[in-house]
Parts: sequence; structure tokens; C-alpha cells
Amino acid sequence: MGSASQTTGSTRKARIEEMRRADQARERRKRLLLAAGGAVVVAALVAGGVFVVKSQSGDDDGAADAKAKAAASAGRFSTGADGVRTWKGKLGRTHVAKRVEYPTVPPVGGDHNQVWMNCDGDVYTHPIDDMNAVHSLEHGAVWVTYNSKAAKADVAALAAKVEKTPYTLMSPDDDQADPIMLTAWGHQRTVTGAGDAHVNAFFEKFVQGAQTPEPGAACTGGLSK
Repeated sequence: MGSASQTTGSTRKARIEEMRRADQARERRKRLLLAAGGAVVVAALVAGGVFVVKSQSGDDDGAADAKAKAAASAGRFSTGADGVRTWKGKLGRTHVAKRVEYPTVPPVGGDHNQVWMNCDGDVYTHPIDDMNAVHSLEHGAVWVTYNSKAAKADVAALAAKVEKTPYTLMSPDDDQADPIMLTAWGHQRTVTGAGDAHVNAFFEKFVQGAQTPEPGAACTGGLSK
């Protein structure tokens, strides 16, 4: 009887020990799975973080590149021995509807409106849209502008010269720095008055001059006011 009880007790202990070992094995497997899962999550987070940093860095680099390209295309003036300032930089020639912020006043070129200002010796007594005038420059016109500091006699004399010169136009521009300025595509200069010898020299060189992007293009059939 005692022997049977001992055998039964030993069997129960063995079963309990086996169950405990099984539980311990399951716990170990669970810990291993949790540890593995955590490692995967951490790795994913790290990888995601690296991707975000790289993406942000790429965005920053892209913005910096865009700014650098914009600065490079902005250009600058280089003044020649004859006093004419020549624009050193890219001048776009795309027809656009949105406003263009030109780097010079008056502008010497760049993207512009698809319609030009009439420039067949046209004299405008009110300011005109830069975007239309730039299109006239593209056709080889010389644009005479003046502000409120210009002498009335000079304005009248220049208007008379423009009126008898095809591929020219004239208009007031109170935003410009100097009283009287002459502009062609990519070129510009200030003159002291209508009698300044540089007026004739500028007209002779730049009215339908070598700088013209579209030589022979019309200066009529555009806007007249």
C-alpha cells in the first residue's frame, strides 16, 4: 500500500516537473519572440528615422539648389567703356500669364506677356506694363523711359525722336532711379538729356541690333495703351 502511494506521488511530481519545464520553455519562447519583435520594431523605427532625415535633407538640398540656381540666373550688370550696362545672366523668353518680378527697373529682358506693346515709334504718356514692354524688347525695340525728375524739354525732344524711329517706344516710369534711361534687350544706360550724344549711339547700335532675340518681329499689332 505504501509502495503504491510512493509510486503515485513520484509520478505526480514527475508530471508536475514536466509541466513546469514545459511552462518554462513556453516562457522562454515568448521572451525570445517578444525580444525579436522588439528588435524588428526598433530596426524599423531607426530605418524610418534615417529615411525621414535623408528625405528632409534631400528637401533642404533641393531648396538650396533651387536658391543657388535662382541666384545664378539672376545675373548682374557689367558696364562697358561706352557706359552701356550689359546684363550678365540668363534672360528667360517664356510667355507667361503670372506676374514676373524683374531684377532691374526698367527690366532688360526675361519671361514676359505673350502680347507686346506697339513699338513703331509709339509714345505713351502713362506707365505701361513691364511684361508687355519686355516683349517689345525681344522684337528688337529700344525703350526710352523717364521719371518726374526729367526736364520737360528733354521729354518732348526724346518723344519727337521716338515718333520718327521705328522699333522704339517711350513711357514714364517713376520707379526708375535715373531721370532718363534707354533700354534694349540685355542692355541699358542712363543719359543726361535729349542732347546727350549717347542717345543717338544707343539707338544706332540697339534698334534691331545684334542683341535682338527675334529680329524682324512685328512692332505693330500689339497693345496700344
